[in-house]
Amino acid sequence: MPGESLLERPGFWSNHLGAVCGDGECAEQPVPEWFGDDGADADALSEILFDPDRWPVFRVPAEDGPGVVVIHRNLDGDHGTDHLLTRPGGGHVEQIAGRGRDFSGTGLTWRELIRIADSPSSTAEGVQDAAARLLLLLPLLTDPDVPDAAAARLTAALVAVGAPPGTVRRAAEHLLSHLTGRSRHDPTWASPLSGGR
Repeated sequence: MPGESLLERPGFWSNHLGAVCGDGECAEQPVPEWFGDDGADADALSEILFDPDRWPVFRVPAEDGPGVVVIHRNLDGDHGTDHLLTRPGGGHVEQIAGRGRDFSGTGLTWRELIRIADSPSSTAEGVQDAAARLLLLLPLLTDPDVPDAAAARLTAALVAVGAPPGTVRRAAEHLLSHLTGRSRHDPTWASPLSGGR
């Protein structure tokens, strides 16, 4: 089911971004308050996101090149989030990452992630807001060398979706530190955006 309407619901971002540390590698787990949510909102929305009768889908189409579809896979005993790279015209779909207990896949570099976030398709259905697009794609980041401006860009996106000023910097730094520290992107691998595997 199209899940874009869930982006506005309290508890969405704490569920989506809190899952980044779901692999147990974070020294400190994010809390819903970092994202402007409370525990009750996060729990209520997790029941929707992980309902076996629903598989929320978030479409992030790009104008000039591949886009991404984020799917909450809610199989009994096998739930997680899958990220599929979509080609213009919809002819080819490739799984580039998945998250169950652990992250797997090639993911995206910061540059690839920003290119998709900043180029919404004017004709395809899906998420158009640049901040929401960036945050939906953020779990795909596997780049150990993000630019200095990445923290400011992430902070601005978090503020745009309701993260409070008192915790937003901490949340942004925590997420970037974890994502860049778990690097799975070997520079010798070909990027899925350039047709590599």
